[in-house]
Amino acid sequence: MEAEITIEYDDQRTAESIAQAVSPDNPVTPKGMSVETKSESGKVITKIECFRGFRTFVATVDDLLFSIATAEKALNDVMKPRTRV
Repeated sequence: MEAEITIEYDDQRTAESIAQAVSPDNPVTPKGMSVETKSESGKVITKIECFRGFRTFVATVDDLLFSIATAEKALNDVMKPRTRV
């Protein structure tokens, strides 16, 4: 099974930050899998190849999307204007 997931952002810097946040896991895939994430033209593009069964494939996509959502939340929290107390 193969998938290419593309998520578009408002700017290249955000896309690069998100791609870097989820990329460290790329080389640590089990045998029979390949996950490659890059940023390009304001987009995060991830290619997944999985020959380990449907459940593993779905779990990998789920993990990726959860990691991206977590990275987006962290980036948004960092970019929020701070209020003084």
